[in-house]
Amino acid sequence: MTHDGFARPIGRLSIDHGVVDECRELSVEISRPIEELARTHTTRSIERAVLRLIGITGAEGAGAAAQPRVNQVIDAVDATVGLQRGVLVPFLHAVESGCGDIRTAAERIAAGDVRPEWPDGIDLEIALERARRESRRAVDSITGAELDRAAKIEKMGEPGKPWFYLIVATGNIYEDIPQAQAAAREGADVIAVIRSTGQSLLDYVPEGATTQGFAGTLATQENFRLMRAALDEVGDELGRYVRLTNYASGLCMPEIAAMAAMERLDMMLNDCMYGIIFRDINMQRTFVDQHFSRMVHAAAGIVINTGEDNYLTTANAIEAAHTVLASQFLNERLALSAGLAKERMGLGHAFEVDPAAPDQILLELAQAQLVRECFPDAPLKYMPPTKHMTGNIFQGFLYDGMFNLVGALTGQDIILLGMMSEGVHTPFLSDRDLAIENVRYVFRGAAGLAGDVRFEAGGRVERRAAQVLEECRQMLRKVADIGMFAAIEAGMFADTVRTRDGGKGLDGVIERDAGYVNPIADLLADELGVG
Repeated sequence: MTHDGFARPIGRLSIDHGVVDECRELSVEISRPIEELARTHTTRSIERAVLRLIGITGAEGAGAAAQPRVNQVIDAVDATVGLQRGVLVPFLHAVESGCGDIRTAAERIAAGDVRPEWPDGIDLEIALERARRESRRAVDSITGAELDRAAKIEKMGEPGKPWFYLIVATGNIYEDIPQAQAAAREGADVIAVIRSTGQSLLDYVPEGATTQGFAGTLATQENFRLMRAALDEVGDELGRYVRLTNYASGLCMPEIAAMAAMERLDMMLNDCMYGIIFRDINMQRTFVDQHFSRMVHAAAGIVINTGEDNYLTTANAIEAAHTVLASQFLNERLALSAGLAKERMGLGHAFEVDPAAPDQILLELAQAQLVRECFPDAPLKYMPPTKHMTGNIFQGFLYDGMFNLVGALTGQDIILLGMMSEGVHTPFLSDRDLAIENVRYVFRGAAGLAGDVRFEAGGRVERRAAQVLEECRQMLRKVADIGMFAAIEAGMFADTVRTRDGGKGLDGVIERDAGYVNPIADLLADELGVG
């Protein structure tokens, strides 16, 4: 289906744009130490992503005991020469010194038959030249995803915005595929294969197609390939390109970003703080990983979706509204520093005010319009009610209708469809059909109002938006004063406390030596114009 009458209504609130500018300036100041951390450190997951990008695949063993080749190679290099100078040179030295090809070298290193070494002299020059060649091919494959997507869209066509976004989450990729195709036929524009619960805590990516997952399906390259092919097939049938989403977060964020680029995914959940706050991933690990991941996303033409909607599941949506806006400014800045254009930033927020609160819809309108005004170029991702969803499915269906109405009136670009049974069970296919009927009705009936509705000057909507913006400014001033790490340690985001040296994955953060070699990162930075 196509969506007509979509508008991004800007300028309906008389907000102080000087305050908006100051919030951006503060975000630049806050982000500098994070950007410096990313420039001076690597991680085990970044080095594994590099190996995947040059073609290492496969695993030793089967099932839960399987060990991915990239993990085995990283372990071997770390044990002999360390990872401070990167993995590419010692690995490709093994390739050039008799292993013959990348696959054989990975297998022999994993088996313990070849001991990785850091070469010198002419051997170092040979390994460096091979690293440059392999990296050029890898980056070309990443940027090729955007060209391939553009060609598909040219052939198939694509729906106008807003894009209706539906989740598939059976745990079995072979069951996900027909459900995803059915959702596309009913009108979904974006299919999100939600990731299996707990995968973000795994420090490896499983191999192959998978048929078991809890509340979601494992993110693997083969699962990505299968779903991409299935959506291209249904896209050809429908005459419109259907977008695919997954999750690049957790301990394998860079690897999953790399796999997404290679398999032409279109959107990825990728937030600068989500893993820190909601999965207790070490903050240093997360900040370093997200920078590399976002460079990959930027080069591949992938839209990122950030996770501010989650803040309101742990904090009060009225009292903590400004923390959502503050995080959006920070996510924007860190994405820009990785070369991601504003047009690819699906900054997240949610319809999460308690329905029992007086003037709930007024408050939701004020927040959604404020976000629209602050980020006029971003394809905002709007999330439906979850925290206060009820077992009364009729009331839940109404909540989702009001969410859709606010989304239509404020020009949100990516609408995640709420399910009336969200609070009861994993939705049936019929629930998805009803969700599409709900959003189709509301947007067809109300989207045109986005260009006509005005708010009373100095009225309650405008005053609420001004209050949230000012509270955001005050919060960012405090974060700039104490630093981002201290702010997280103080629980300033989502009422959740994390420590700089706590959480999972700190042992995978490595300070780069002066001789660090990663031509993939260098080429991406050059092409994107970032440091």
